[in-house]
Amino acid sequence: EVQLVESGGGSVQAGGSLRLSCVISGDTSKDNCVGWFRQTPGKEREGVASIRTGGGTTAYADSVKGRFTISQDYAKNTVYLQMNSLKPEDTAMYYCAVSLCWFGPKLVDLEYPYWGQGTQVTVS
Repeated sequence: EVQLVESGGGSVQAGGSLRLSCVISGDTSKDNCVGWFRQTPGKEREGVASIRTGGGTTAYADSVKGRFTISQDYAKNTVYLQMNSLKPEDTAMYYCAVSLCWFGPKLVDLEYPYWGQGTQVTVS
């Protein structure tokens, strides 16, 4: 069983920063893809950033490139999403997810079987 717990969400003003954390536990391999996704009511879930834990390669959605950074603390089984220069359109529920990683980091939600409960980010 794989468990993911997100934290770090909150309310900030436009231009501000937040850092989200995703702690992963359970039966996972040493080479996973961990992705951050976001969703607002009535919209499809959007892949924001992904990291391959075995090697650290990353991928980002165009909408967040240059503003968001995904990173990991391998020893703590934790993946972070540093979000800078936040905009109101970044407001969403943010989820982390994990899957096996055959071909590198990925932003397609259907390829991730394990998900956390989400943390809300509100930018005003």
